[in-house]
Amino acid sequence: MGGDHTHGHHDHGHHHEFKVPDYKKYKVENAPELVTVRNMLAQKGLKDPWLRNEVWRFDQNEYGTVNQRWRLTFFRGFKWGLAAFLATITIEKGLELINPPANHHGHGSSHH
Repeated sequence: MGGDHTHGHHDHGHHHEFKVPDYKKYKVENAPELVTVRNMLAQKGLKDPWLRNEVWRFDQNEYGTVNQRWRLTFFRGFKWGLAAFLATITIEKGLELINPPANHHGHGSSHH
């Protein structure tokens, strides 16, 4: 009852192991952006002991460059969106051929 958060949860063989990466692999020197921050802080006589905790965000091998991440964000789902757009246009044009809209001359003008 006290602190046992696994009570009532059954694994049923769906176990996904998460491996915590070794903290030694993250070095501020591997992230030029953070080296700049560290140097700017040092000029003011300051030091951020937690700066290394941000290195993973700048790991280009795992997450790509900033430009690659922007492109991925912008174009994610683009091909499916384009396919849905083209399918919608095709269906609408096909339905217009089968059931043409009523042809109104003047669109809203009244005939006297």
